[in-house]
Amino acid sequence: MVNHVWGLMSHPGPELQRIQRERETVSHLYYHHVLLLALIPVVCSFIGTTQLGWNFGDGQNLLVSLFTAAYIAVIFYVMMLGAVALMGRIIYWMARRYDSRPTLDSCIVFAGYVATPMFLSGIVALYPMVWLCLFVGLIGLCYSGYLLYLGIPNFLNIDQREGFLFSSSTLAMGVLVLELLLALTVLMWGYGTKLF
Repeated sequence: MVNHVWGLMSHPGPELQRIQRERETVSHLYYHHVLLLALIPVVCSFIGTTQLGWNFGDGQNLLVSLFTAAYIAVIFYVMMLGAVALMGRIIYWMARRYDSRPTLDSCIVFAGYVATPMFLSGIVALYPMVWLCLFVGLIGLCYSGYLLYLGIPNFLNIDQREGFLFSSSTLAMGVLVLELLLALTVLMWGYGTKLF
């Protein structure tokens, strides 16, 4: 798992090809990659919101109780795991018109590895300042987009131009899923004391 994380960050092109050659299963991906990396934003958000509190820029910090934060953390974790599977299903659905249509499992594996920078950007939630979390999250999104644009042509065995169009559509769908996840996350972590 750590080898792929380092490879995706330091030399993503060859690493994506190596991942594709491995023919990893969804269960292996989740057990050795997604379940562990999805803990980074969850644990960091839990620590940040219970120890420092959310800072919305108005000078006040909104602390979340331990019980509420634990409850929200579980929901947040399940939502992220579901988002990876949903993005894999979207890639699978969009790839239906290509001759080299990948399996649903390989699409979910691909989506799980493309999401790696997003998971890693969650470490900033240790200091839960909204603008900082959004800025670092945007950097993670950009790098995930880069992995998507880099990996799709080889993954679907299509040319660069067609890969660019496919990646752009997939990224647009991914941004919609991310916006939904972020909206729910901000509501839960920011207003959890009032909602639960």
